[in-house]
Amino acid sequence: MEDVSHLIARFLKERMVDRVFSLCGGHILPIWDHIHRLGIRIIDVRDERAAVHMAHAHRELTGRLGVALVTAGPGMTNAVTGIANAHVSRIPILVISGVPPRPQENMGALQSVPQAEIVRPITRYARTILRAEHVLRELDEAVSCAEGHCGEPGPAFIDFPTDLLREEIPETLVDTSRFRVREFAAVIPSQENIQATVDMLWKATRPLVISGRGTRGAEKGLLQILDALGCVYLDTAEGRGLVPEDHPAYMPAMRGRAMREADVVLTIGRTLDFQLGYGSRAVFPNAGFVRIGRSASELRGNRRADVELFGSSQEVLESLVKTSKGESPATDRAWVEEMRAIDIKRRQGLRQKLLETPPGKDGAMHPYQLLGYVQEALKEDAIVVADGGDFLSFSRIALTGSAYLDCGAFGCLGVGVPFGIASALAFPKRQVVVLSGDGSFGFNAIELDTCRRHEARVVFIVANNGGWNIERNDQKEAYGGRIVGTELEECDYAGLARSLGVHGERVERPEDLPDVIRRAFDQAPAVLDVTVTRDAVSPDAAAGIPGIPNKQALSTWDELEQSG
Repeated sequence: MEDVSHLIARFLKERMVDRVFSLCGGHILPIWDHIHRLGIRIIDVRDERAAVHMAHAHRELTGRLGVALVTAGPGMTNAVTGIANAHVSRIPILVISGVPPRPQENMGALQSVPQAEIVRPITRYARTILRAEHVLRELDEAVSCAEGHCGEPGPAFIDFPTDLLREEIPETLVDTSRFRVREFAAVIPSQENIQATVDMLWKATRPLVISGRGTRGAEKGLLQILDALGCVYLDTAEGRGLVPEDHPAYMPAMRGRAMREADVVLTIGRTLDFQLGYGSRAVFPNAGFVRIGRSASELRGNRRADVELFGSSQEVLESLVKTSKGESPATDRAWVEEMRAIDIKRRQGLRQKLLETPPGKDGAMHPYQLLGYVQEALKEDAIVVADGGDFLSFSRIALTGSAYLDCGAFGCLGVGVPFGIASALAFPKRQVVVLSGDGSFGFNAIELDTCRRHEARVVFIVANNGGWNIERNDQKEAYGGRIVGTELEECDYAGLARSLGVHGERVERPEDLPDVIRRAFDQAPAVLDVTVTRDAVSPDAAAGIPGIPNKQALSTWDELEQSG
C-alpha cells in the first residue's frame, strides 16, 4: 500500500523530473513531502506565477518536462498568468495543485474555487481527480496532452483533493506501465506531398526558411535543408540558437526585405502570428507557402499553404533532402549573396553603433550603449533573457547568444527574473544574463531572495529610466502629451538587491560598465541598476506597436493592407 501523494511523486521521479518549482501550502504538503523524500529538488519561490515561469524556462532550455506545484485557491490563481504565457507559447509544462477535501465540496471550504474550470481555456488538459485508481492514468494523460501527442503542445493542469492525497491505494491498482516515458511516434507525410514540396522549393529562385518552436530537436534537418537550398534563413525569438550565427543562410538584419521578396516560404514548426504579420499578403506579396508542423496553428493558422506537411520536423526535413536526390536548386545565388553582404554590413554597423550611440538630451546613456558593453562581455554559450517593453525591443536586436528567451507572443512582462533563475539552475556553468526594464523587473523582484537561497548565478541588468516608457512616449505623441500613470520613481534596485543578500551596484556612467559587468559575473547573483535615457525611441515604438493598429502589429503593414 502507498498513499496517493507518494504515487504522484513516484510518477514524477519515473518521468525523469529532477526539480519542481513551487510555493508550499497546506493543500499540497503531502505531495511536497514525498517529492523531497524521493530526492526531487524543490525550488521554493515567493509567488506561484514565478514558479510557472521557471517551469516554462526549464522546459525551453533543457527539453525536459517543466513542473510547477501550487497550492489551492490564490496559489492556483496566482499561477494563471504563467499558465497563459505557456499556453500562448505552446510550452509543455505540468501544473499540479490541491483542492479542499471532498467532504467539504460546495460548503464554502477554505480556498475553494473551480480551479480546473478557470484554466480550461488556456490548457491542453484540466481535470480534478477524485478517485485513487485514476491518478496514474490521468497523470499519464496530462503529460501526453502537454507534450502535444496528437494535438497542440502546451500546459496541462491537474489537481487533487487533499483527502485523496492521504488515501492509500493497493499495489494491485497501480498500473506501472503508466510510469514509462512516452515518445510521440515519428510522422512522415505522404510521398506525394513530400515530392510536391521538393518541386516547389527546388524550383524557387528566392526561397526563405523560417523556423519556430516546433523545430527544436530538428537542428540537423534544418541545417541540411538550408545547405541544400542555399537559401535565406530567418529565426524568431522562439527559434533563436537553432542555427549558428555564422551560417551563410542566417540573415537576421534582412527580415523585411526577405519577407517581401521571397517567392517560396518554408515555415517549420512556426505559427504565423503578429511577429510574422499573420502571413499577410501585404508582408509576403510574392510568396507561395509550405508549412511543416504537428498542430493546427503551425500548419494552417492565418494562412493556408500550398502544401501542408503534418509530421515531425526532423523526419520531414530529412525526407525532403533525400527526395531531392542531390539536385541543384534554382536559387538565385546573386540575390542570396547580395542579401548576405547587406546583412553582414548591417550587423557590423549595429555592433559599432551600439557603443557609439550618444546619450539622450537628459545626459543619461542610451540603451544601445549599455547593450554594447553587455555584448562585449558575453561568452559564446551565454544564455540571454530579455524582459520589458522598450528595453526588450532594444535587446532583441542588439544581443546575440546561443540561447535566448523573452516575453514571447503573450507579451508577458515580468518573466525575466524567474526565467533567469531557472536558466542558471539548469546550466550553472554558463553565463546567464537578464536584461530588464525597470517596470518589468518589479513584477518578480522579490524572487531575488529565491535566487540567493538556491545559489543561481544570474546577472540581472536593469535599464532604469523611471517610467513605463513605451506607453509614456505613446501618451506624449498620441494623447496630447497627457502623462498619466506611466511615471515611475527611480527605484534603487541595487539597494533592494543588497537588502536581499544579492550583490548590487548602481551605474550612471558608460565608462564604468566594463569593470562593473565583470564584477557582476564574478560575484553573481548580481543586480546592476543602470540609469538610461528616456529619450530613446525603441524599434517597436517606432514601428507603431504601442498604437495597436486595427489589422497588423506594425503600422506599415496595416497601411499596406488598407490600401490594398
